[in-house]
This record gives sequence, structure tokens and C-alpha cells, in this order.
Amino acid sequence: MPVFDKNSGNLTGLIIKVDMKILKKIVILLIIVLIGIQFVPTTYNTSNEVLETDFTKIYNAPQNIKNLLKTSCYDCHSNNTNYPWYSKIQPGAWFMENHINEGKEELNFNTFGEYSGRRKKSKLKSIISQIRDDEMPIASYALVHRDAKLSEEDKAMITKWLNNIRENLK
Repeated sequence: MPVFDKNSGNLTGLIIKVDMKILKKIVILLIIVLIGIQFVPTTYNTSNEVLETDFTKIYNAPQNIKNLLKTSCYDCHSNNTNYPWYSKIQPGAWFMENHINEGKEELNFNTFGEYSGRRKKSKLKSIISQIRDDEMPIASYALVHRDAKLSEEDKAMITKWLNNIRENLK
């Protein structure tokens, strides 16, 4: 029952009831929207094909380097993403799809062999710098994928191998 407060001049009970009705409608609307967006599809970045232009193939990466790159880099920077269970839940799937597309646009290890010599050198320099400066893999990815975080030993091993490739490029 609404109560008139003489001091403030408000009907306090009525305001609370109205606010609760509005809040309930907002919550119901949000639930409907969240359920509805689950039916909006995303494009999955999957391919079982290893291209002749793949970075690890053209530079004959040792198995330990290949494993580190696949675990820490290839989900966002190749044509084959290993999707976790939560990749099917919106709006997270949209965020992930967008992030993968941006990552592949910047660097795609599967098509690295198609890059010009100058671009390869530039990309290698950037990869080395970002690994050394802990910019890659990005923190949000490493937080969810603990095995993607590179140890100091891993970083030293990868950057040494990448520097060697860079120095031998024509």
C-alpha cells in the first residue's frame, strides 16, 4: 500500500512497486534477447588442410617450436581455430569471431609463404618484438588458455629461431 511521506512529499510504496514492475520487464526483455541471439550464427574458422604456404612448413619448424606456435598463436593467426565450449554462446562467439578475423588480417601463419620478402621480414620483426614484450599471446587469451602463456625459456627459443629465419631471408 502506498504511503505518503509528509516530509519528502513522495508516495514511497508506489514508487517501489513501479520500479519493481519496470525492473521485472527489463529482466524479462534481456532474457528474451539473450535467448534470441543464440540463434544468430557465426562463421567458424576451421580447416584441416595444411597449406604449402604454412609458416611451420616452409621454414621446417622443429616440433617444439611448431607446438608452441600452434598452442600460443594459431588459434587467432591461422585458418584453423580450436574452439572452446563457450564459443557457441552469444555474444561471446561474436567477440571471438571478430578477434580471430582481426588476428588473421594482421598475420595468417597459413598464408605466410604468399607474403613478399619485405613483408615476411617485417612480420618476423613484429612477431619477435611482440613475443619479447609479452604483447602476444594477448593477456585475455592467455588467461583462458593457460597453456598458451610462453615461459621465458619458450620466448628465448622462439625468438632465436625466428631471428635466424629473418637473418636468412633474401
